[in-house]
Amino acid sequence: MNFTDKVVIVTGAAQGIGRCIAEKFRALGAKICTFDVQDNPYFVGNLACEADIERFCRKVISEYGHVDYLINNAAPLFKGLPDCTWQEFNYALQVGVAAPYQLTRLLSAHFAAGAAIVNISSSRDRMSMPGTECYSAAKGGIAALTHALAVSLAGRVRVNSISPGWIETNGVEYCGADAVQHPAGRVGKPEDIADMVLFLCSDKAGFITGENICIDGGMTRQMIYHGEYNWQLTP
Repeated sequence: MNFTDKVVIVTGAAQGIGRCIAEKFRALGAKICTFDVQDNPYFVGNLACEADIERFCRKVISEYGHVDYLINNAAPLFKGLPDCTWQEFNYALQVGVAAPYQLTRLLSAHFAAGAAIVNISSSRDRMSMPGTECYSAAKGGIAALTHALAVSLAGRVRVNSISPGWIETNGVEYCGADAVQHPAGRVGKPEDIADMVLFLCSDKAGFITGENICIDGGMTRQMIYHGEYNWQLTP
């Protein structure tokens, strides 16, 4: 895959999966425009702030004139009942759903031929743990936003999403039950997601749009019942 001189926006790129995505694109010749609330080489701003999103888009277009790929990766808050406030819930939706929408809207006239958007959702768009309502709602929202945008931008921009499962972003190597519980036999790595992002942006994925691809080592395909196959629940 050749991304020489392609203009790529990656949100939430200061660390973790977003950083890995940006580094892989950069290594293949792309020009990277990062947006993160943390320090990063291109633009520091708050995705819950409309003015920051507008300033970022003006900067990108003034410098490059177009966008080839938009990667909406920034993570919302990981909170829920009983401690997630009204303000925090809405902040999660702003960062996780409204910001990707607004970036797409403001850049819609500037996408180059063959452009693609990849939204990073989560396997929590289809399964949950207690106390994760605002995160799960945001990730479910961006998964649905994906197919809506794919239809609205049909013929101009392909739009897909990825739902990662457990992705270890701190370089820890897990073994034992943490690894074996995954049908793939290990915990995921940022590269597992970044490689799919690059594929979905490439010409090799030219017939894929409106799709959500779950990359979770098979965890969401595994049925778990107490007492079967040595699975045990301790209430």
